[in-house]
Formats: sequence, structure tokens, C-alpha cells
Amino acid sequence: MRAIRVASAVLLAATALTLTAPTATAAVADESDTGNNITSFGFRVTPSTIAAGGQVSLSVDGCEGDTKVTSGVFDDAHIPKGQQSVTAMVFPDAKPGAMYEVTFDCKGETGTTDLTIATGRPTHHPTSHPTAPVHHGVRAGVGGSFGGLDLHEIALGGALIVGTLGTAYYRTRRRTGGDNS
Repeated sequence: MRAIRVASAVLLAATALTLTAPTATAAVADESDTGNNITSFGFRVTPSTIAAGGQVSLSVDGCEGDTKVTSGVFDDAHIPKGQQSVTAMVFPDAKPGAMYEVTFDCKGETGTTDLTIATGRPTHHPTSHPTAPVHHGVRAGVGGSFGGLDLHEIALGGALIVGTLGTAYYRTRRRTGGDNS
């Protein structure tokens, strides 16, 4: 009888460890820094997530000629030879949550990266006068919303509940069926 208890405890512990251990994932380079492909020149969009109407910096490194930057979310940009970056304004009507491909073309060689449009409004509004006030929206939290749970957390919670109910059932059955003398 003791062997069954020990085996059950070991099995329960192994199951708990298996369910709570993080899954193995391959390390992936930050695509906003290196792009989705390998080129002889470096390029990036900063920031990689921006609100509609915001301003992004388009940078290139190691291109020995002019660079043309295209995307469906801002007007085509041109980085002249010898210059490393330019800025571009994201269209105000860009779809929040959408991901747009940004293509850098250096002397016929192209590289791409992604630009994500954040939900909400941009926090930086370019103005014509440097001392003009910049109005920011309210910085509110998630307000207790339930949106932070993922499948792993839900499975772990379910496993804990099932384990607790199973243990309670086992102990209840053991008490009522064992000592009748």
C-alpha cells in the first residue's frame, strides 16, 4: 500500500513539473534590428511598433549607394548615399494592430522588416513650433481585465484544480471505506 502512495506522489510531482516547465523555444533575433532576411547591409525601423500618425526612423548601415524605403503605411522614403537615416510619418488611417512590411532597397539588393501599428493614439505629435504644447492622452492600465491569461496558464490552473479534486476524492473514499470495526 505504501508503494502505491509513493508512486502516486512521484507521478503527481512529475506531472506538475511537466505542466509548469516552460516550453523550449528557439532563440530568434529581434527582427526589428536585423530584418527578416540576410543582406550585405544593415537596416532597421525604430520603433518597430508605432501608433497611427506617429513618426518612425528608417536607418541603413553599410549601403554604398542610395537606399529607397517603401511600405504601404508611409510615403516612399529616400536615404541618400552617406546619410544613415531619415524619418517617415505613418499614415493616420493605418489600421491599429496591423503589421506592415517595410522594404529597404540598396542598389538592387532588398531587405524587409515589419512595422506594427499599435492600438491607441500616438504619444508624439510633431508640431511646427518647438515650444508648442504637446497633449498626451490618459495613461490608464488594463483595469483588471482578464486578457493576460494564455493557454499555458489556463492549463496549469485546470491541472491544479483536477489534482485538488482528485486528492480530496481519494482521501474521502479512504476514510469512509477503511475502518468499519
